Amino acid sequence: MSNDIWQGAGRRIHIQEVGMRDGLQMEQAFVPTEEKIALANALSAAGLSKIEVTSFVSPSAIPALRDAEIVMREITRVPGVVYTALVPNVRGAERAIEARTDELNLVMSASATHNLANLRMTQERSFAALAQVIATAQSAGVSVNVSLSCVFGCPMEGDVASEAVFGWVQRFVDLGVAGITLCDTTGMAYPSQVQPLAAAARARWPGVLFTLHFHNTRGMGLANVLAGIAAGVDCYDTSLGGLGGCPYAPGASGNVCSEEIVHALQLMGYDTGVDLAQLIAAARRLPALIGHELPGQIVKAGRRLDLHPVPADFEATRVRALARA
Repeated sequence: MSNDIWQGAGRRIHIQEVGMRDGLQMEQAFVPTEEKIALANALSAAGLSKIEVTSFVSPSAIPALRDAEIVMREITRVPGVVYTALVPNVRGAERAIEARTDELNLVMSASATHNLANLRMTQERSFAALAQVIATAQSAGVSVNVSLSCVFGCPMEGDVASEAVFGWVQRFVDLGVAGITLCDTTGMAYPSQVQPLAAAARARWPGVLFTLHFHNTRGMGLANVLAGIAAGVDCYDTSLGGLGGCPYAPGASGNVCSEEIVHALQLMGYDTGVDLAQLIAAARRLPALIGHELPGQIVKAGRRLDLHPVPADFEATRVRALARA
């Protein structure tokens, strides 16, 4: 890994918030629609590059996001912020487009086993269905991003061959897709795996905008982000408070925490375009909305230079210490 990553020198890193979809879909509590809208507006004001606002799936499949149309229509849109949503099929695409979604995010897995377990269909059937969605989006002039799950490992298969991953990337590029997210769905990635794979992807498809999506299940989230930065990738999915998980990987934690990644990168001199104080304020709202604490540490411990008062007996201790000097 190049030493250059330790000195960001103002390099722009785009932080893309996925907690409102990838995180809230895992929660038992239904976050009220008005609270979702307020949270999206707070994230927009904080300066995130992209916000995955919701998912246009069947309300019976993910009841936590049954208010997708209302939320997407009623958020306050900030110029320059991309408002994206996950869509599983043509009907979902039509709903998302009607609700003025900027970008459709499509998902399938690089692992045949995970794809069947998660999406209830073979990879070929998934690809055929997503090809129809891509055609629908292109007809409407709406951008498409494809998120490939389990790129860095499958919890049921183990390692996934990079050439298998790249085969799917090529098939989507052939359909005109210009954005691809390489997803570490269950936190199996490690830095010396991430850097060469990401670098190879960028070299093979220089015209594709690659995003990296990591979970912090095994404590390597930030290290993997830095490995991606060393490989030249500038876009990262993160989740407010570290929301999220995976139903097919018991113990899997959420995505890398938005405020933790922003805090670390800003200390290293990278330009995230994010107002960290506003991001932390947004994260503080989450426990009351979902009914439990989150793994993110910045809300709990504060930023590096959020100082604490000296102990109550400090002055007496100082006097005694000076007297003994």
